[in-house]
Amino acid sequence: MKPEVFNFFTTLLEKISGISYREGKEYLLESRLTELAISLGYKSVDDLYNKLKNSLTPQLLTQIIDSLTTNETYFFRDEHPFIALKNSVLPELFKLKQNNGVINIWSAACSTGQEPYSIAMLILEHFSNYLTNTKVNIYASDISVSAIDRAKKGIYNQIEVNRGLPVQYLIKYFKQTGAAWEIDPKVKSMVKFEVLNLLEADKRVKTKFDLILCRYVLIYFSKETKERVFKIIWNILNPLGYLLLGATEIPPFTPLDMEKVMIGRSVFYKKKV
Repeated sequence: MKPEVFNFFTTLLEKISGISYREGKEYLLESRLTELAISLGYKSVDDLYNKLKNSLTPQLLTQIIDSLTTNETYFFRDEHPFIALKNSVLPELFKLKQNNGVINIWSAACSTGQEPYSIAMLILEHFSNYLTNTKVNIYASDISVSAIDRAKKGIYNQIEVNRGLPVQYLIKYFKQTGAAWEIDPKVKSMVKFEVLNLLEADKRVKTKFDLILCRYVLIYFSKETKERVFKIIWNILNPLGYLLLGATEIPPFTPLDMEKVMIGRSVFYKKKV
């Protein structure tokens, strides 16, 4: 890939989404853009680049973002955070909100929906008796339009339901439709999906959250963008609320009201009062 083509697309992506493709990622960028170019009827990435230099429509921009963002996810990803949620975090939040309260949960960068649906199933399976007096709102967002469209449908193929999903959950919360599996409407109704750029969350998100999962997102940002996004997320978190990052991620800075909490084998960040 020519340097000017690489620079054009990486600059565009970082400006719009904050995601940074550094040097060494040329092959990954080219392979994803080649697939997009061919699907749009162009012969090569160079042809797509020449088109975009003169005419970048909102539709094309959406397609570029969709093709260049990573949507790796699976049900109950990493397992240990969900054990911590079940045994410690959720019981604490339900106790805190036990008198006609509301628990607001945000799955940021939710991709195709497996993470927020995992939380919803976990709550139905272990905390359904609390739902009479405590309302749970699960908000899930991603910058990818195609990922959110898939998440809203709640339909997954055999490979996807085989990744991380306990068989008892598959039997109880899914219905087989041909070769695919559709999640139960009861689970689906617990999650509200929305296309959201995290760089705009401070303007778009009006809710304060008691639990935020923002996993394997910060690693794709530059240092400055990482700090900006983390500040936005931390400000949206309620006092006594919990933030969960990816297993390999750490906060870019430490707010004065942050407490690092080790729960089992998972690290959470709790907001002090």
